[in-house]
Amino acid sequence: MYTPIDCLNGLLRGEISAVETYSLALKKLDTSAFSSTLMKCQMAHQDRVVKLRDKICALGGKASEDSGPWGSFAKFLEASAATIGDKTSIDLLEEGEDHGLKIYRDEFVKCDDAGVRKLIQNELLPNQEQTHTEMCMLKKIIH
Repeated sequence: MYTPIDCLNGLLRGEISAVETYSLALKKLDTSAFSSTLMKCQMAHQDRVVKLRDKICALGGKASEDSGPWGSFAKFLEASAATIGDKTSIDLLEEGEDHGLKIYRDEFVKCDDAGVRKLIQNELLPNQEQTHTEMCMLKKIIH
C-alpha cells in the first residue's frame, strides 16, 4: 500500500539528490557568472528537504537520510565533471528540474492524503516550478 509517507520520502530523496547535484555543479562552476542562480536553486531544494522531513516526522514516519537511487544522477555528474562544459552542466541541471517537476505533479495526483496534497500544491510544487523556471532561463542565456 502506497502511503503519504512513501510519497513524501520519494520526494525527499529527489530533493536530497538535487541538493547534492547542485553542490557538485557549484564546485565546477564556482567562478561562473551562473553560480548565484545555482546557489539560489540549491537553497530552494534544501528548504524543500527541511519541509519534507518535518512533514514526514509530523506524520510519525521516518525520513529518508540519503538520495537513494536518485543519487545516481549526482554521482554521474561528479564522475564526468572534468569532461563536461558549463553548457552541458546547465543542460543536465535543467533536465533534473524537468524531472523534478514531473515527479511533483505525478505525486500530487497519486497521493490521497489531503494534508500532503495541500503541502505539495501550495508550497512544494510552486517552489519546484520556480527552480525549474530559473534553470530554463539560465539555459536560454547560454544557448
